[in-house]
Amino acid sequence: MDVQTITAPDTELTLWPQVYSDSECCQLFAELHQSLHWQQDQIKIFGKVFDVPRLQAWYADPGLSYQYSGIQLQPETWTPLLLDIRKQVETQSQQSFNSVLVNLYRDGQDSNGWHADNEPELGVNPVIASLSLGETRRFRLKHRQAKDASISPITLDLKQGSLLLMAGRTQSCWQHCITKTARTVQPRINLTFRNIIDVTSPL
Repeated sequence: MDVQTITAPDTELTLWPQVYSDSECCQLFAELHQSLHWQQDQIKIFGKVFDVPRLQAWYADPGLSYQYSGIQLQPETWTPLLLDIRKQVETQSQQSFNSVLVNLYRDGQDSNGWHADNEPELGVNPVIASLSLGETRRFRLKHRQAKDASISPITLDLKQGSLLLMAGRTQSCWQHCITKTARTVQPRINLTFRNIIDVTSPL
């Protein structure tokens, strides 16, 4: 299976362009779209409350909650389909994961602003595997310290069936986003597999 290593400072990015066939992707998308427990979360910005511009679902091993930007996600029980996908992602990436945040981008106005997945419960230098299903959306990364053109931003069009592995110092040194688009686009489901650690345990 083809694999691409994306070279840039302070990051380890690996892209598998297609880990599922188009027909498999269509079937997975349809089943996930229908079966997952999607929720519309809200976020507070400068004292005002807004709907998060996408739907989300959090599935994880028992007791593994996740918090970001004031949103507290309590785990749903893994479905058989999600367990099958996790096994495929772990086999491909040679990593292990105990949770997945699934995002549903309903149209071009659904987005995910500039951020890094650097919450304490993800640990230092977390490894995150991102599987895309459905519509191709543009994924952008920018270095936190790049105040000039010395470190170029990265742009990837993540097609359905692609798997992107973000490792090393990616989350501490880079930010990423899925921007809005005025184009008419079909829905996209993105599964970001993570490994939650117990931040309350003594070292």
